[in-house]
Amino acid sequence: MTFLVDSHCHLDFPDLHGDLPDVVARASDANIGTMVTICTRMDKFSAVTEIADQFEQIWCTIGVHPHEAKDYANLTTSELLACSEHPKCIAIGECGLDYYYNRSPAEEQKAVFRTHIDAARKSGLPLVVHTRDADDDMATILTEEMEKGAFTGVLHCFSSSQRLARAALEIGFYISMSGIVTFKNAADVQKTAEFMPIERLLVETDAPFLAPVPKRGKTNEPSYVAHTAAKVAEIKGISSADIATATTENFFRLFSKAEKAKAVSA
Repeated sequence: MTFLVDSHCHLDFPDLHGDLPDVVARASDANIGTMVTICTRMDKFSAVTEIADQFEQIWCTIGVHPHEAKDYANLTTSELLACSEHPKCIAIGECGLDYYYNRSPAEEQKAVFRTHIDAARKSGLPLVVHTRDADDDMATILTEEMEKGAFTGVLHCFSSSQRLARAALEIGFYISMSGIVTFKNAADVQKTAEFMPIERLLVETDAPFLAPVPKRGKTNEPSYVAHTAAKVAEIKGISSADIATATTENFFRLFSKAEKAKAVSA
């Protein structure tokens, strides 16, 4: 059976880091063969690389979450590119726009997001995008930046409109489903999962947040991505094995730096 990939988790967060060996062991027992621990601040990069270096099946990213944009108004492409050269760093982000909490001014979020896009374009690494309550600006920025030069990426933990999903598909992006897709009140997200072409789907936990049914109320962890994948398979009317095969192939197609390293180690 093809293993699953948790394409987005936060293993450096206290909820998981204190129990990391057991978290990783439980993931392996659940057939989770690869995990990506996500950077949210530049000063957290050493923590995520330390985790990635410790475990062969864990990769990491470099980026600034939109909540943190106010602290990185002067972030440069060069800073991101320098960090992206780390052997286990396979993507730029997470980055993007979040107007739900507005923990950073919108204009600073936009500027820092565009810096990440520039780094993704120049490095050839995919962009890991966070977007919440910012559909119009997100679609506009992605479209404008794509006209300047191609880049790839994924809208992670998707909870936005089908209109944004279709706009992302049009520019070649992938969409990642989190535990939200298992929630009873997530009909719109489930409809997005239903119409999404399977070759553009990923699955994730966003651990330690958003534990899927039947684990709601617990601290989320990579092993639980199996429940998300099973729900997506149910929605699309295919087997769990088929969704594992598809999403894992999609992951390594998008995150090609991980694929190349996997091929070399094999």
